[in-house]
Amino acid sequence: MDFLKTKDAKPARRKFMGAAAAATLGAPMIAKGQTGPISMRWQSTWPAKDIFHEYALDFAKKVNDMTGGELRIEVLPAGAVVPAFGLLDAVSKGTLDGGHGVLVYHYGKQNALALWGSGPAFGMDANMLLAWHKYGGGKQLLEKLYNSINANVVSFPYGPMPTQPLGWFKKPVTKAADMKGLKFRTVGISIDVFTAMGAAVNALPGGEIVPAMDRGLLDAAEFNNATSDRVLGFPDVSKVCMLQSYHQNAEQFEIMFNKTKFDALPAKIKAIIENAVEAASADMSWKAIDRYSKDYIEMQEKQGVKFYITPPSILQAQLDAYDQAAKKRADNPLFVEIENSQRAFAERAVRWDLDTNVQRRMAYNHYFGKKPAGPAKKA
Repeated sequence: MDFLKTKDAKPARRKFMGAAAAATLGAPMIAKGQTGPISMRWQSTWPAKDIFHEYALDFAKKVNDMTGGELRIEVLPAGAVVPAFGLLDAVSKGTLDGGHGVLVYHYGKQNALALWGSGPAFGMDANMLLAWHKYGGGKQLLEKLYNSINANVVSFPYGPMPTQPLGWFKKPVTKAADMKGLKFRTVGISIDVFTAMGAAVNALPGGEIVPAMDRGLLDAAEFNNATSDRVLGFPDVSKVCMLQSYHQNAEQFEIMFNKTKFDALPAKIKAIIENAVEAASADMSWKAIDRYSKDYIEMQEKQGVKFYITPPSILQAQLDAYDQAAKKRADNPLFVEIENSQRAFAERAVRWDLDTNVQRRMAYNHYFGKKPAGPAKKA
């Protein structure tokens, strides 16, 4: 299930193979007592052309700059060393020193990983979920989870994503019954959600989705955002995008290190990495607002894409289907423990947010006219 190969990946792959060969011959990338720069080879789970790979490069640059060259992270695109869904194993085994992706891509290893972004998160958005992770016990629970599957990794969730679209379709969907029988792409526990709604689900990494739609192997699909969807070519195979959904309204990225190699780093560099994660998280969210909004308009004005708001009946059906899927995980103690922790945090955090933050629609209509924000309309 490799991503689409790009020209950018070829030289990077040769460089990695050279490094891997050196390690095999007894020259580890991080040697005990090493005095020169520490080099790390990473891979993202994204094609080189995707803005997500750009986010991975942004993080690496921050670390490289902040360490003054003491640590040098090189990031390869998806498929350069392993397929996108093989990242966790590759980093855990030390084939790669680290990587950039999303936790839900490891869903097959432990389904509780879906709770970091693949579901309604009890009404939290992605920034709230990150707040829970840092201050509500999520970090400790994630460490416990990775230990339970013997994953030799150190994980840093970061980068709050905006609510992801329901997906790209041949025509607008107006009711939950319209999902029945559709060959649909999604990942994580959303597989169970859309399956319960009647779709025939196929979990594919980002680079494989558009070719599958083009060949008729998929009727509809979701990926993530206006910029990624545009770059990956969704407007070439569909002109209808349904906005707003509960299937991934609170997802974030994951920065992952091989634990043995991370633990061997000097304390100063570890501290720089942890602060670089938070700096990259803020920068990513700001860049997303700028780039996604531009591509949202461009797809409408230059590519003829029509955006529709997902009807409330479909959103409610998603919530009902998610509840059914979560109940089926009741035999997983970690899933239950993490859900209970999130629920307790969300009950007060979301209540505070809803009561405190003013809605933006009135101000938008006041300054730009009483109309939907852009041509998006009800299906």
